[in-house]
Amino acid sequence: MLTLVLPRRLVGFEGAARRSASVAQRNIAALRTAYWLVMLGGLLEPVLYLFSIGVGVGALVGEITLPGGHTVGYPEFVAPAMLASSAMSGALSETTFNFFGKMKFMRLYEGMLATPVRPIEIALGELSWAMLRGSVYSAAFLVIMVLMDLTTPARALLAFPAAVLVGFAFGALGMTISTLIRGWQDFDMIGAGQFALFLFSGTFVPATTYPPVLRWLVEVTPLYRAVDLVRGISIGTLGPVQVLDVLYLLAMTGAGLLIAGRRMERLLCR
Repeated sequence: MLTLVLPRRLVGFEGAARRSASVAQRNIAALRTAYWLVMLGGLLEPVLYLFSIGVGVGALVGEITLPGGHTVGYPEFVAPAMLASSAMSGALSETTFNFFGKMKFMRLYEGMLATPVRPIEIALGELSWAMLRGSVYSAAFLVIMVLMDLTTPARALLAFPAAVLVGFAFGALGMTISTLIRGWQDFDMIGAGQFALFLFSGTFVPATTYPPVLRWLVEVTPLYRAVDLVRGISIGTLGPVQVLDVLYLLAMTGAGLLIAGRRMERLLCR
């Protein structure tokens, strides 16, 4: 019985992966248009923040003492946060505004569902593309960090998969949000929430500088967990708390995919 069922399961999994990949390939084909300019803008933003705040303001701040007593220069403190924020921004940009437009206005996914592609495979394909876009941002930014001597090449290689995980987590969150919002006006709230995360996730100052209640709120936000993971790798202060960060982001990815897949099936398969 096992020899009969297992090949069928493997063939089914291979078919689902192929169909999800075809959704991602459709987005790659769109790069032939002026879409690459959008990606270029997403890369420049964290680089400008790094030079203006990390380097410029960093000349006034000097060094930052981390909770464990480790002291680093301000650019070394800010750069990993910009990396995590860049991965978040790239993934959210693709899975909120673009995803919502394809689903609600272009009706692109309704055409896909006329083929063997299922809603969960569309979600996986779009998430794979968002992860790919975030990976491009992360790789380019890590090269800049190494050239500026803000981290070592070995730590940069280790930080790259962490940044990819951040992209996966926020991509899944973005797709879930896109299936819940009602119209373009709601994107103002998404932008405000994203900017609040950017400012209050231990990005520019340690979370220990906030009052206890606010510090607790900061430390449970997804971007803080992402920043904490990437910063621990980049600076070389890895510890048990980074394991918690990874589990947090993995749970966020799984929950986001599950909810987004079910919501898409409800919205598109009426």
